[in-house]
Amino acid sequence: MLESLVLQRAKPRCMTMGRYFFNEEQLEMFRRTLLSQREHLLEDADKTVTRMGDANETFADPTDRATWESDSTRDLRIRDRERQLMDKIDAALARIEDGTFGECEECGETITVGRLKARPVTTLCIECKAKQEADEQRSNRP
Repeated sequence: MLESLVLQRAKPRCMTMGRYFFNEEQLEMFRRTLLSQREHLLEDADKTVTRMGDANETFADPTDRATWESDSTRDLRIRDRERQLMDKIDAALARIEDGTFGECEECGETITVGRLKARPVTTLCIECKAKQEADEQRSNRP
């Protein structure tokens, strides 16, 4: 039922600017999605800490030790990226609370429901994100 509510067009917030806001059911769906993602990330982090703490510090074979270190380094890089995502999740939850969730921070227009469903932590509408990526590509060219 909440899925169908999210697919409905949001009600106008400001008729002169053409902005829309999300109703309580839509915001609650996004809040639950974000909290679920956050919980999943915390569970993964706990598993990594447990796995790394349970590892035997003496390895009979140096290759086994090297493999373990390589895997641990990869896992820590992944956890760091997930920590950054958790920061974005917390910021999105704060935007839900302060009433700015779904507003593009560049142009101020409403981010589409489809984009928010795909990436609920986003702060840019698709047009502004495309412009940002094009600018990044131009600056990375020799």
